[in-house]
Amino acid sequence: MSRRVVILLGSKVDVDFAEPLRRTLKEFGIDFDQRIASAHKTPKKLLEILKEYEKRRGELVYITIAGRSNALSGLVDANTKYPVIACPPYSEKFAGIDIYSSLRMPSGVAPLVVLEPEAAALAAAKILALGDEGLSKKVTEYQHKKKEKVEAGDRALRRK
Repeated sequence: MSRRVVILLGSKVDVDFAEPLRRTLKEFGIDFDQRIASAHKTPKKLLEILKEYEKRRGELVYITIAGRSNALSGLVDANTKYPVIACPPYSEKFAGIDIYSSLRMPSGVAPLVVLEPEAAALAAAKILALGDEGLSKKVTEYQHKKKEKVEAGDRALRRK
């Protein structure tokens, strides 16, 4: 069975923010597609994209990246049966207050919110690993590497 992450960007401005996400998905060996569609400016296109993926067989996770008024995550979640992870970029201009547009959703709409792109990729990997022993092992190895990095830092600090 195929597994895939679909990265939906609200605009081209979000491409660089998604780099750690793409890098981490590659590390896990997870296939992904990237698309750009705005819930505000191109909602018909967005719904067409969703319709295209809804026809596919296999396991799928959407990761949405849109700043400001993040309608993208809610619109995607309301129109799919698959998990949606909202990963909105931090906005210096608004001191991060626009995050509320990702956190407060209407009833029946439930995208998960993960603020760091690498962590969003990890969350998607964990979801997809529920039915994939090989991917589950990769997640465990990834976590082990992160823990070992902390332990190595502690050993280095204690030697000083």
